[in-house]
Amino acid sequence: MEFTVQTANPAKVETACLVVPVFKDGDLLPAAAKLDDASERLIGQLIERGDFSAGLGNVQMIPFAPGVSGERLLLVGLGERDKCNEAAFRKALDAAFATLAKLPVSDAAAAFTDVPVGEHGCAWKARMTLEAAERAIYRFVEFKSDPAPAAKLERVTLLVGDGQDAEAAKQGARIGAAIGAGINVTRTLGNLPGNVCTPRYLAEQAEALGKGSDGALEVEILDEEALEALGAGSLLSVGRGSAEPSRLIVMKYQGADNPDDAPHVLVGKGITFDTGGISLKAGEAMDEMKFDMCGAASVFGTVNAVLAIRPKINLVAIVAAAENMPDGLATKPGDIIKTLKGLTVEVLNTDAEGRLVLCDALTYAERFQPASVVDIATLTGAAIIALGHHATGLLSNDDDLALDLLEAGETAWDRAWHLPLWEEYQEQLDSNFADLANIGGRPAGTITAACFLSRFADQFPWAHLDIAGTAWTSGKQKGASGRPVGLLTQYLLDREADAEVETGDE
Repeated sequence: MEFTVQTANPAKVETACLVVPVFKDGDLLPAAAKLDDASERLIGQLIERGDFSAGLGNVQMIPFAPGVSGERLLLVGLGERDKCNEAAFRKALDAAFATLAKLPVSDAAAAFTDVPVGEHGCAWKARMTLEAAERAIYRFVEFKSDPAPAAKLERVTLLVGDGQDAEAAKQGARIGAAIGAGINVTRTLGNLPGNVCTPRYLAEQAEALGKGSDGALEVEILDEEALEALGAGSLLSVGRGSAEPSRLIVMKYQGADNPDDAPHVLVGKGITFDTGGISLKAGEAMDEMKFDMCGAASVFGTVNAVLAIRPKINLVAIVAAAENMPDGLATKPGDIIKTLKGLTVEVLNTDAEGRLVLCDALTYAERFQPASVVDIATLTGAAIIALGHHATGLLSNDDDLALDLLEAGETAWDRAWHLPLWEEYQEQLDSNFADLANIGGRPAGTITAACFLSRFADQFPWAHLDIAGTAWTSGKQKGASGRPVGLLTQYLLDREADAEVETGDE
């Protein structure tokens, strides 16, 4: 999505569609007031007569507004002024760009930067605007014989009231466009069917990403032979029942001024389809188990955003990819496997496979002597029971890291909730026959899954994001959400800011 920033009077901006947010009480914001003056009080009269209700998310198209250079005027309701928080602002943006994406317009000018949203400044509002624009034009029509027309919107002009805010708006918009595009990459990978998006397909996507990065991304693919030689028995055990070979995908980005700076590591669960294995899932909605690689997809989306923004950090992205299928070679309940770390695991349930691929990936991450490690996984249905579909579950062995992630989620409005990782939960993983079991029973299922992973993350600051409730939407509007690309990208940008403060380069 292309963007520009202008400080001109909105009434004089030439565009196919001028987008103006309006509060329900009729108290017009600066941009709307200028348009109202230029159009002989068109906006004010529409509100006063009740022809437009500025309830949150309501939109009204005006094909022609006198005194306004824009070809169309789109009014967007913000609801009540005192309730205009981050969620309301984003809802208004989504309503505006969903409408624009259906119109035959290639460009639009939007006046959202003067909307008061808590303490957020122009950069944040510009960022949210471009992210919303990118998300709105997304279409997944690869397998449609007669696909719906693609959105025509290609360019967005951000209208800024104060020229001193122009540079901040440009920086915010650049980040928003990168994150929005990264979200769409994640959505596409998540939405692809399991017969297309296999571990080998993910490996090919990583290689293509590396080739298109102008040398900024180094990619290494470990096949099953390499994993066997490495001793990654846990990861390999998950894919034993599948005709599709497993892969460990490693992507390295070195953006820090000092190439020896400890990298931050992202680890994504890439179960490209999850039948549950021998512990077979129920048939209802099993098609949605193609989304079980959304953790990996979010890592790809974040790497795409990083390559667009080019922050001065070092990053390693690891994807543990496998397909969990039942056949004569599949791991059975009661089998004991040996992990890359050397710990043995009694597999009590083959449907608790995500932790089995992640544990070897976490052990692999040790070799990079990381500054932090964050794994992302659609790990437990218990996370949905605990948190529903609004918050990502967060567990960590480091409180500072947990707080950094929570803060990043608030900034990106891609929020997480901190759950406990107390030692008392660990005993639920005790096994009579191995070092630990791969499940701890029904109580605190999300926590005991993280407890399992924590056994393999004792050498570095580590956090686990359980995105089972936030990675996709079920039902008629079924599809991947692209979360938590916003949270992860913001976390990495914050690490760049921290490094600049430490070196005095801010």
